[in-house]
Amino acid sequence: MVFGLFFLIAGAFCSASADAACDGRLISREILGPPVCVPEAPKRIVVLDPLLTFGILYELGVPVVGTPLVGIQETDMRAEAEQAGVADLGHPFQPSLERIVALRPDLIIGASYIHAKIHQQVARIAPTLLIDHMDWKNYYRLLAEITGKSIKAEQAIEIYEHRAAAIRKRVSKREVSVVRVAPMGFRVYLDSPAAYAPYAVLREAGVTRTPYETAAGDAIVKRPDWEELGALDGDILLYVVFAGLDPAKDDALETITLANPLWQALTAVKAGKAYRVDRATWMGFHGIASAHRVLDAIESFIPMAR
Repeated sequence: MVFGLFFLIAGAFCSASADAACDGRLISREILGPPVCVPEAPKRIVVLDPLLTFGILYELGVPVVGTPLVGIQETDMRAEAEQAGVADLGHPFQPSLERIVALRPDLIIGASYIHAKIHQQVARIAPTLLIDHMDWKNYYRLLAEITGKSIKAEQAIEIYEHRAAAIRKRVSKREVSVVRVAPMGFRVYLDSPAAYAPYAVLREAGVTRTPYETAAGDAIVKRPDWEELGALDGDILLYVVFAGLDPAKDDALETITLANPLWQALTAVKAGKAYRVDRATWMGFHGIASAHRVLDAIESFIPMAR
């Protein structure tokens, strides 16, 4: 009965058919499903992805009324979102449909590879864009186009690209390994054309990864076990500890991991060149600010030519 009532309410906010005349922006590329007509200037956006999508809209100054707050890894950003009255939608993979309805959004944005199962339900509430995986800068530009912030986005991207180019001219060619430490094992995000955003920044800034961490195709991640960990033989090791959405257990996981003899045997560890980096940036990448923090890490931990 409650479920049926939900769809009765949701129907009141159902978006117009894509076949009808669109008086806003018709978005058809790199989204799940048919073209979607979105408002010219959306004012009540619900964001299903609290990482990159929310972070970009936050940077662009676009109004967001709801997102799964628990997924925001940047402490200051989450505090500001809560202070601004952004409603919590629950878990990032299973956001509350009832809460979304109550917010009366005029646009819903999520990820096709995460939220495809709830596409039909949320599309009955408001125009819904479930966007495909793509290079983070292309995604930044797409969200800016959707929300009418293209000029602001291009200015921010230009500043980042200028800094990345300057670093690329100076960065050492010493090989760098990067690994995520997690309770279920290690994750190595690859230097590839489809690289996850912070590792794409490494690539753009000219950082040299090891052959094990480099791929020519669309691969994104490897999952080495302890025995395979020795393939991370870079002169420098950057590692991020991610015990889960709650960072409270990170330090304990780090202590256990670093005490293991196989960790101690890594090239960079033996040389005293292993550095822990910020989880909010490397596992909760959220836009230009995160990209600059990756560049900060490069300048801090990787030798530069004078």
